[in-house]
Amino acid sequence: MSDAPLTAATRVAGVIGDPVRHSASPALHNAAYAALGLDYVYVAFPVPAGRGGDAVRAIPVLGLAGLNVTMPHKADAARACDALSPDALALGAVNTVVTRPDGTLFGDSTDGEGFLRALREDGVDPSARSVLVLGSGGAARAVVLALGRAGSRVVVAARRVDAAREAATLAPGAEARSFEDLDVCVAAVDVVVNATPLGMHGETPPFDPAALAGRHAVVDLLYHPARTPLLLEAEARGVQVVANGLGMLVHQAALAFRFMTGRDAPLDAMRAAVSTGRDGVGRAG
Repeated sequence: MSDAPLTAATRVAGVIGDPVRHSASPALHNAAYAALGLDYVYVAFPVPAGRGGDAVRAIPVLGLAGLNVTMPHKADAARACDALSPDALALGAVNTVVTRPDGTLFGDSTDGEGFLRALREDGVDPSARSVLVLGSGGAARAVVLALGRAGSRVVVAARRVDAAREAATLAPGAEARSFEDLDVCVAAVDVVVNATPLGMHGETPPFDPAALAGRHAVVDLLYHPARTPLLLEAEARGVQVVANGLGMLVHQAALAFRFMTGRDAPLDAMRAAVSTGRDGVGRAG
């Protein structure tokens, strides 16, 4: 939101979720609007579970610039769209919905591309590198899909190996493992990505940190706390800490911003708006 007063011409965008009151998205997008002097405002809409599709279908009715979508509505929102991007179609989930000029609803998932941009921004090219993704939920699935598209050799590990297998289908040739195999898996890959909530409340990594070596790079999609036990363990062993989840958070929001406004996002303004990482969820995606 810019410093100009809101008027009847102000465009409205927002995020739907349950809960959503502590989302970082309003801070990100309103900071971007202010930096570019756009007559937009971004708000959080608490939408109860099961009503995500209704909220999405209201976008053209209300003339909204678009909606971002967080849990638990990503799948319902995808089903309410008239067309989906290839990523959204593969995932069966969206995090961004806009109205196209013909009035139809278009849904995309910007999480995976946001992850890749954050990774590359920190100097890691995932192509032809082996990557272990911990987790099989929505964020993990978006990351697995993106890594497969980037040419990574992907290993997915989860507490339930059947869930790991399902997520592994999103990347060509990806392998599935259970958490019981993690020490061996870590030792065999180049990059480790934590896409689970482990560490949000001080939990230690689900593998022996001694398996980490100087050749590794470590990413944690959590951003609150900014330095999780996994990242602290990695730093203590001289391992490259690529990023916490703030990079992915900012880049996926920047991609959504362009969908909604047609303008490139001011990344520095968006980073500054969430530099403390205070979103209540604490995890990108």
